[in-house]
Amino acid sequence: MTAPTKPPHSSAADGGTDAPLGAGLHSPVIDWFDEHARDLPWRRPEAGPWGVMVSEFMLQQTPVSRVLPVYEQWLARWPRPADLAADAPGEAVRAWGRLGYPRRALRLHGAAVAITERHGGDVPREHAQLLALPGIGEYTAAAVASFAYGQRHAVLDTNVRRVFARAVTGTRYPPNATTAAERKLARALLPQDEETAARWAAASMELGALLCTAKNETCGQCPIAARCAWRLAGKPEHDGPPRRGQTYAGTDRQVRGKLLAVLREAHAPVPQTALDRVWHEPVQRARALDGLVADGLVEPLSGGLYRLPLT
Repeated sequence: MTAPTKPPHSSAADGGTDAPLGAGLHSPVIDWFDEHARDLPWRRPEAGPWGVMVSEFMLQQTPVSRVLPVYEQWLARWPRPADLAADAPGEAVRAWGRLGYPRRALRLHGAAVAITERHGGDVPREHAQLLALPGIGEYTAAAVASFAYGQRHAVLDTNVRRVFARAVTGTRYPPNATTAAERKLARALLPQDEETAARWAAASMELGALLCTAKNETCGQCPIAARCAWRLAGKPEHDGPPRRGQTYAGTDRQVRGKLLAVLREAHAPVPQTALDRVWHEPVQRARALDGLVADGLVEPLSGGLYRLPLT
């Protein structure tokens, strides 16, 4: 997530007869962001739209601290989409390292190929063109259009959804999956001015990442604590479906990660026997390997050999 150039606050964002629903929230949150935003490489002008897109792929379900070194290495190796497109998809998987959810690497490679073939190597500006790229969903298309090009879009990640749930709807957590009602609310909260809307998207996301977090809320530092519906209601406990916790140890995800680690470190095809050594349970190991092959992350060869995909 990057930060658009700071615009002057528009009258629509600060109030007025045509002010959107969140007019009283915009200026405090944006002013807080101007002072407290983290200095992250994808927020700098030199990152450009491609840097923004790479960061958005990497930051999905992965904390900033883990993304930073991989992001820097990625952009140094592939500074433009065409550079990544010219390399084998398996190299993208290799460079992804231990970020997790490695199918994102294949999707980013596929997007780079499409950008090179359809758009002359430049990340497209239009939301519809971004959405048409392989591996790009509604969130990523909106985020790139907003953060890279300063456009007016509702950018709904987990942090933003939590801020809106608490500040506007008065609930501790948003639903487990994004709902139509949340999208409608996010659109209603958008400032009318494009640049201010893009700044609002970045600022509300940062607020959720730093202060209005899932496990703790730092209301004493929050710029909209006095207006927060959840706080004003006495911070009622969550009464919706149980929050889903993520487990890793012993899961197929862990086995897949161990298998991929062997293949990432090898620069020649790997025999089945080398993969068999990474996990003791043969049925789960075979299931995980079959899943990697089905997902296009691993390419089986004759003679019981495996490698990262070349095409």
